[in-house]
Amino acid sequence: MEQAKFSLTPSLIQFVNTYKDLGFKDKSSLVRAALEQFKEEVELRVLKESAALYAEIYDTDDEAKEWVEDSIQDWPE
Repeated sequence: MEQAKFSLTPSLIQFVNTYKDLGFKDKSSLVRAALEQFKEEVELRVLKESAALYAEIYDTDDEAKEWVEDSIQDWPE
C-alpha cells in the first residue's frame, strides 16, 4: 500500500487518535474508511448533478422527448 503524508488540524488529530474506540485496528484504517466514504459521497453527488442536468435538457428538448417516447413504445410493461 502506498503511503502519503498529510497535515491535520488538532481536532482531527484528536479524532484519529480515537481509532480503537471507533473499532479500527489502526489510524490508517480509520482514515482509509473515512476517505472511501467521502469518495462515495462525492461520486453520488456528481451522478445526481449529471442526472439533474440531463433531466433539465430533456425537459426543454422536444426532439429528445419524441425519441424517448418512440423507443419505449415496444418495451414490456
